[in-house]
Amino acid sequence: MIRLSHGAGGVETEELLEKLIFSRVALKKVGEGGLGLDFPDDAAAIPIGEKKWLVVTVDAYTVYPPFFPGGDIGLLAASGSINDVLMLGGRPVALLDSIVVEEGFPLADLERITQSLISTLERLGVALIGGDFKVMPKGQVDKIVITTVGVGVAEGKIIVDRPRPGDVVVVTGPVGDHGAVVLAERLGLGGGPKSDVRPLMDLYPLIEKYREAINAARDPTRGGLAMVLNDWAKAGGVAIVVDQSKVRVRPETRAVADYAGIDPLNLASEGAAVFSVPGAVAEDFLRDLRAAGFPDAEIIGEVREGGRYKGVVLARTEVGGYRIVEPPRGELVPRIC
Repeated sequence: MIRLSHGAGGVETEELLEKLIFSRVALKKVGEGGLGLDFPDDAAAIPIGEKKWLVVTVDAYTVYPPFFPGGDIGLLAASGSINDVLMLGGRPVALLDSIVVEEGFPLADLERITQSLISTLERLGVALIGGDFKVMPKGQVDKIVITTVGVGVAEGKIIVDRPRPGDVVVVTGPVGDHGAVVLAERLGLGGGPKSDVRPLMDLYPLIEKYREAINAARDPTRGGLAMVLNDWAKAGGVAIVVDQSKVRVRPETRAVADYAGIDPLNLASEGAAVFSVPGAVAEDFLRDLRAAGFPDAEIIGEVREGGRYKGVVLARTEVGGYRIVEPPRGELVPRIC
């Protein structure tokens, strides 16, 4: 039986996809050097020339409520697909959308959502080149679902998530804000954070500059920072050690997480990115990140040889001990994106 936890982006999601799809598909990528289900990421790459790739991503957005402090499902849909293209090293160029609403959905709300999506794309110079629109009988879909396909182009190399020993882990800013604000809205908590949802196009010049050095890049959406780091440790066959005091969590976000009994590292961000870069370029990379509009960027940890901790993420606590950062399990905050 399918449970909400199967869509939360954690361990249950990975297990379900492996059983239903990954283990059954024979043709998993296009062309030599392409990237697809052979190495699942938030986007895929199709070779279209010498060291040139078409980067594509698809995502369905079902966030509830569709309007939340700091954003709405339209901004979320545009930002999410743009960011997924960026994290594979692509320059976003176009988007397609598919919108399904239930009968009786307020026209003014739909106009507000579509304008939010369109204005975001226009501001970034990303074309909306096609889509689809459907209406379902009332009660057969919960308000609105938006699916977007993001398209981009990468040259030089695509960024495949394989962190290497000697790398450091860099986060562009506070984590967990989006998951916390959606949770706070559902719980009726006042004084919570605002969502950090935004497109990360300001990162593209840095991705170009450090393309050959970046060994992994991801936006920590469903499953949060904990899921990203566990995916990386497993993919690279390495151990990742983070300094918990270096991971910035806003007080409002931590308060919501504490109230709900959730590790803030498991909460989604929709306006942050995580990078794994060699230690030799770490300080330059960090300086450039801060200058590019990410003043709270920080080096939070390092990648080590796996050894007995191969595939494991460890956090150094404030009192000097260590804890294992498990990949998230259970429902946590379903329908956050």
